[in-house]
Formats: sequence, C-alpha cells, structure tokens
Amino acid sequence: MKPGKTGLARIIAAGGYSLQGLKSAYRHEAAFRQECWLVAVLLPVALIWSPGLVETLLLIGSLMLIPIVELLNSALEAVVDRIGPEHHELSGRAKDMGSAAVLLTMLLMGLVWGLVLLDALCVG
Repeated sequence: MKPGKTGLARIIAAGGYSLQGLKSAYRHEAAFRQECWLVAVLLPVALIWSPGLVETLLLIGSLMLIPIVELLNSALEAVVDRIGPEHHELSGRAKDMGSAAVLLTMLLMGLVWGLVLLDALCVG
C-alpha cells in the first residue's frame, strides 16, 4: 500500500476528491450537465408522483444510473484522450463502448419509468 491518510482523514479526503470530480464533470462535460438537469427535474416527480416505495426506488435508481454511467464514460474518454490525440481503433472502440453504456442506461431508465407509469395507469 502507498503511504497516505488513514481512517477518518482518508474518508474526508476521498469525499473531497469526489466533489472535485463532480465539479469537474459539470464544468467540462455538457452531457453530464444535461443529465444533472434531468435529475433535478425528474427526482421531485419520482418523489411526488410514485405510487409506492418500490416504484420510487426503481424510478430514482434508474434515473441516478445515468449520471453515474456518464461519469465513468467521461473518465474513460479523458484517459483515452490523455494517451494521445491520434486516431486509434482501440481508442475509438473504448469511447464507443462508453457511449453505448450511457445509451443503454438511458433506455433502461425510459423502460422503468414507462412501465411504472403504465402500471399506475392500469391499476390506479
């Protein structure tokens, strides 16, 4: 292990690094900003409208997965770009796969929200 902070000091430092990452993503990544606004709009909708606790968890969980996966995709893209600006098949593949992960997460969110809404309309 590398020397460094331990215990509570490590946890506090890790929290600071996480906040730095969120700020950096918001500042430099347009897609992340848009997804944050999506969360800001739909989170209250999930809390107010959802018919039950399980449905609320499904709505919020599927919604929060989008910025989480976007953060991972942005980190992957940053590392690939750090390696070099020239086009490489593997770099392109890595970026495309990261983008596909975001797309699948958005499709999952849409499916969850659609099914919860459909269930509420059919039962309610």
